[in-house]
Amino acid sequence: MDNFDDLRDLAADVRAFIESSRDPAAALRDVVAAYDVVLGIYPSDDGMGLHVVKGGSLLDRLATLQSNALYTHTAVAVQNREQAVQLQALIA
Repeated sequence: MDNFDDLRDLAADVRAFIESSRDPAAALRDVVAAYDVVLGIYPSDDGMGLHVVKGGSLLDRLATLQSNALYTHTAVAVQNREQAVQLQALIA
């Protein structure tokens, strides 16, 4: 992941995909299924908050191994951390 601007761009693409879908819930499921890591981004006092919605164990493993292995990732914009946590629970 390069920076927060890239994450915002990814989230905007995901939002556009979901909004253009006939079935937004299915579109969100498709997005989550398509990526190794899904990040929930939301406004915070520090500018932007970040919560790992999917792929936390993969990121932990890569950090522990100090690996630079490739993985796919995207971002989903949510209103707050609580929504990101709820989304994480829904896809678990």
